[in-house]
Amino acid sequence: MAVTRAQQPVVTHSPLPVRTRLAHPALLLTGILLVALNMRACLAAISPMVGEIQHTFGLSATASGLITTVPVLFQGVGAPLTPRLTRRFGTERVVLGAVLVLGAGVLLRVLPSVAALYAGCVVIGVAIAVLNVSMPGLVKREFPGRAAAMTGVYSTTMLVGATLAAGTSVPLERALGGGWQASLGAWSLLALVAAVAWLPQVLRSRQEKAAVAAVPAGRPIEGVWRSPLAWQISLFMGISSLLVYTLVAWMPTILADHGMDRGEAGLVFAFSNLVQVAGAFLVPLLAGRMTRQRTLAVVMAALNAVGITILLVSPVPGAWVSAVILGIAQGGSLGLALAFIVLRTDSAAGAARLGGMSQAVGYLVAAAGPVGAGALHQLTGGWNIPLVLMLVLAAVAAVAGWGAGRNRTL
Repeated sequence: MAVTRAQQPVVTHSPLPVRTRLAHPALLLTGILLVALNMRACLAAISPMVGEIQHTFGLSATASGLITTVPVLFQGVGAPLTPRLTRRFGTERVVLGAVLVLGAGVLLRVLPSVAALYAGCVVIGVAIAVLNVSMPGLVKREFPGRAAAMTGVYSTTMLVGATLAAGTSVPLERALGGGWQASLGAWSLLALVAAVAWLPQVLRSRQEKAAVAAVPAGRPIEGVWRSPLAWQISLFMGISSLLVYTLVAWMPTILADHGMDRGEAGLVFAFSNLVQVAGAFLVPLLAGRMTRQRTLAVVMAALNAVGITILLVSPVPGAWVSAVILGIAQGGSLGLALAFIVLRTDSAAGAARLGGMSQAVGYLVAAAGPVGAGALHQLTGGWNIPLVLMLVLAAVAAVAGWGAGRNRTL
């Protein structure tokens, strides 16, 4: 059973009681939201700048694609390491360290060197992996009765950060007058702000260390990698993420290749990202009110399939309709996948272990999407085969989501 604040004994020898001003819910919520803002912003900010980066370093199209693929890949590589870090150092300190490392990666990425560019992408990917895995366990521990709702809040904030970053990268470049380096480097300030806002949680965790140590931490998950339920959650997250990142990489190009003006194609894509915010907020709220989320998971997969089908059969006339449907499906799938982590476990430690596995599998699968779709397009000369394959994967996600939505815990 998860440890709650109400279950913790009062530590009389501490200079401050456990419930100090440092533990005020407003401070905790502010810290979570600021950390969440950073978790996608630095990835989204680079998309409008890829062309300029390619020109600066003389990169090929493939090498330029790695700028966005490498962070996703290393989110999968870094995810399994996080539960060990949180057990050794505590979640609060791990989150603080990850935010600071993220800011350092943002600065490393803008140094005048191709090696630094890719090294920064690796650092950013690992830092985000740590945050991806840490946050569900933290939410499970701090909000045991409202974990699904809080998952919706922070997943929405992640997408808001991504939307703001994508929309302000070019204006920032013009305002700062330092080229793409100044625009991308400015996002390190957001990481610094989040780190400062998170400091009270680190200080509080030190005060509460003895009290927490005296209380059982909850039933651990044994053999999570051998659990069919864990694999169903991981596959749902992985395929949903693959669909998201593939369309992030190629949706404007698909529309432009079918005759849409590139400016309008960019607006359609931006609008779809904006709609994702609504899906990411509402779907976890619905999931938290349900005993089983099977139908919800299948609906999200079906909406993905409908949006992809419109891109396949009527890409330009149906572009705006597809943008709405895909936005709801992609944002909702992300929120539901994160909600599964807290709904299918009964402790913060369990959520961290399941999060480590599901996000390792999920982002390794997702990293193959943009590259695979691009390769298939180059091989076939069109987008029909990649889109049909995405439809097949949406059906697989529906099957995995049906299993993940069972009323069971690991």
